[in-house]
Amino acid sequence: MRAAVLHEIGQDKLEVLDDVEAVGFGPGKVKLRVRATGLCHSDVSAMSGVLPQPAPFIPGHEGAGEVIDIGAGVTGLSVGDRVLVCWLPACGTCPACKRGQTQLCLAGFMNAGTPNFKRPGGDVFGFAGTGTFTEEVVVDAGCAVPIPDDVPFEIAALIGCGVTTGLGAAINTARVEAGSSVAVIGCGGVGISTIQGARVQGAAQIVAVDPVESRREAALRFGATEAVAPDGLADAKQRITAGEGFDYVFEVVGKSVTARTAYENTRRGGTLCIVGAGAMDDNFQVNMFELFFDEKRILPSMYGGGDVLRSYERAIALWRAGRIDLESMITHRVQLAEINDALDQMRTGEALRTCIEL
Repeated sequence: MRAAVLHEIGQDKLEVLDDVEAVGFGPGKVKLRVRATGLCHSDVSAMSGVLPQPAPFIPGHEGAGEVIDIGAGVTGLSVGDRVLVCWLPACGTCPACKRGQTQLCLAGFMNAGTPNFKRPGGDVFGFAGTGTFTEEVVVDAGCAVPIPDDVPFEIAALIGCGVTTGLGAAINTARVEAGSSVAVIGCGGVGISTIQGARVQGAAQIVAVDPVESRREAALRFGATEAVAPDGLADAKQRITAGEGFDYVFEVVGKSVTARTAYENTRRGGTLCIVGAGAMDDNFQVNMFELFFDEKRILPSMYGGGDVLRSYERAIALWRAGRIDLESMITHRVQLAEINDALDQMRTGEALRTCIEL
């Protein structure tokens, strides 16, 4: 079958091959036919080594498709079911799951260290234990979440990661209050979803911050009240908050320098929400006096900061009601053979979200 493979960490191009096989099928597993997958910035971060991932590997974790085979002991799924891929399934039994913090379950991460593909030359890993830049994939049954018939595969794929992450940051983690002021730094797919979440919560002012003009223009269409380049943030802070700072600032880039900017633009007693996934050696620093004196809440948000199954249902409900726009987030559609063009479009900021149709 066809799949896009990264041979070594640090390479910036994928090779589309037709000699890949999905392996690992057995009890507790399902095999999926991938129909659509989104290109998420985390895929690029794994390729560059910012996010740890064994290689060679197949990127992709934001996918949707159909169940084509079911292993022994799997319940609640049938061949032919339409599903989205949950890259971080909850085991239900670990301490995090028992506390209701299923997004912190580590069971899914364990899958990342087990190859679920192979080629004649050896094993191939799937990113985050999935790997959706391929025609078929074998995953734990918990990774396959049934979706209603009225949800297109491309919409379900977005809900599988970026939309859930961004909406959840605003709704679950920060719990944006109606009438508040918000700034979102980084307006790719996750940042746009954060903006939509803040709008759903009733924020009065939502300032989108991004160096790419097309992304700033898109942010205005998705609910931002204004959009500025990074060098315009200080002026927006002065005009909107009289220099005090925003009630909520979301960092959706994953770098310490933008996290520091976000901190400095959060008002005293306000909330800084870290949404971007960054590198282990990139340290964010605050001094002990400002940490005490400013009383700013620093809240990291992992996969939307809440139960992902409930978050999926909420995203679908909001989409059906017209409260969030998911179709327009897909600015580019490509075939698997064009995956490297899609990567270039993401790196330059041209694409908001690219759907790879398989």
